[in-house]
Order: sequence, then structure tokens, then C-alpha cells
Amino acid sequence: MAIQKEPGQKGFSWSNIAVGAIMNMVTTLGQPLEVLKTQMAANRNQTMLEATKSVWARGGVAGFFQGLIPWAWIEASTKGAVLLFTASEIEDTCTRMGVHPFFAGLAGGCGGGIAQAYATMGFTTCMKTVEITRHKEAAVGVQRSTFQVFMDIYRKEGIRGVNKGVNCLLMVLLHSMGFARLAENSIRKARGMGESEKLGTLDKILASTIGGALATWNQPIEVVRVEMQSMAKATENVNRPQKLTVFNTLAFIYKENGMKGLYRGVTPRIGLGIWQTVCMVSFADYVKAWYVFHVGKLSIV
Repeated sequence: MAIQKEPGQKGFSWSNIAVGAIMNMVTTLGQPLEVLKTQMAANRNQTMLEATKSVWARGGVAGFFQGLIPWAWIEASTKGAVLLFTASEIEDTCTRMGVHPFFAGLAGGCGGGIAQAYATMGFTTCMKTVEITRHKEAAVGVQRSTFQVFMDIYRKEGIRGVNKGVNCLLMVLLHSMGFARLAENSIRKARGMGESEKLGTLDKILASTIGGALATWNQPIEVVRVEMQSMAKATENVNRPQKLTVFNTLAFIYKENGMKGLYRGVTPRIGLGIWQTVCMVSFADYVKAWYVFHVGKLSIV
């Protein structure tokens, strides 16, 4: 998963930072799937067709890009850099310590996910969900900009408020990169390749697709995150806990909608997970190679 460094290179490469930002900006093309996933997770009685109609009714094509500007762009331009830089450094450190390459890569992916969650994605993911689920404000004549909403949440609940659901997000992030790494290892074994041999383009895309799809097994955690961050039902359901935690939110969703409710939005999330993982795990290496070839050797810190 991590981008390879030049032999003998120490410290980090600025190209890892650049590639991480570039590739995650590309992943924002999947925002319609993000909106649809969030719509279904927040409104668990809706089918995919009903959710699509609801999003379309909020603004046509523009409705499918709610939360893109500025929050998805802020998230994308920072989380990719954090992920690839952290994962690369952890994997490199583990390798130098003699850790098996597979476990070094796994540690890098998980470490990158942790850094993503707490450094950049907590507040941006929260605000994306808020933007997608606060449409009822307009219906009653409340007009607030996205930054006014952010500041209102911050003044009322502090840093915890704008990072609500970050622990759920962390649990979700820890899996996609790990599954992609596991899929790569399985493909190497199936083809009789050595551990150090590089996979071809199609094999990397296949591994990323499998990893992105398998990582959605934790959809209940994602639904819990959306419910914790949603503004759609904050005052509608008397059974909804006043102070939401991961566990009481999980119990609330299960009581209200059963096991089926915990997997609402899994189909668009599978598509989104595949797209994001292919970008960040497969294409990133090729973008890095192109970048270094055309720009030349970059300075190392």
C-alpha cells in the first residue's frame, strides 16, 4: 500500500504528501455515492430508489454533491497526504526493524487510518453529514451558511461536537487498507509470486476492489456514525438518546430498525469503497512514479 522510497532514502519524501493529496481529490468524484450512502443510513426506512429521489428533490444534480465544498475538499486534500505519509513512514520503520513485509504493510495501513481519523477526518466527516442531513432547516425558514453551522456546533459542544462519531470513523478506516493488503498477498500466492515481487496493474486493481468491498462488513459502525452526526432526527424521536455514544446509538438503531437498519446504505458504500481503495492503493503508486519521472528527484527532509 505504501509508496516505495528510493534505495537508501531516509526521512520522508514530499512526493508522498503530494500524491496523497492529489489522489484523494480524485476520490471526491465519488461524492454522489457518499451522499446516497449517508441519506440511506440517516433515513433507514428508505429504499435506494426512494433515497435517490429524496436527494434529487433537494437540488437535482447539485443535491448529489452536498458537502463537497468545502468539507469534502478539505478532507480530501489533507487526509490523503496524512495517510500516505504516515503509512509509508510506519511501514519503512517496521521493515528496518525486521518485521515481515506483510505485517509491516498492515501496520502502515492501520497507522495511516488512525492518523487520518484524528488529524483531519473527524470534523470534516461530521460536517459533511451535517450538510446532507440538515435540509429540514430550509423547510422551516432557517438559513445558515455551512460555516455558521460549524461555529454553532463548536460553541455549543466544543471540539467534541465537531468531531462527533470520530471513534466510529476510526473503526471503519482501519479495515479497507488492511483488506487490500491481504488481497494483494493472496493474489501473489495464487500466482506463485514471491513476497517482494510487484503485482501488475490489473492485479493491483483487483486487490483494491476486493479490499474495498470486504471492508464494508463494518457497515453497522458507519450507520452508527451517521446517526450520531445527523441533524435530521435530533428532535423527532423521543426514544433517541439525548447523549449519543457508540453503544447506545447502536442499541437505538437495532431497536428501531433491526439488523436490516444497521446495513442501510451498504450498496452505495461498496461502490464508494471500491473507488476510493482503487485510487489510494493501486493508482497512487503509478501517479508517484509519473510525478517523480517528470518532476525529477524531490528534496527529502
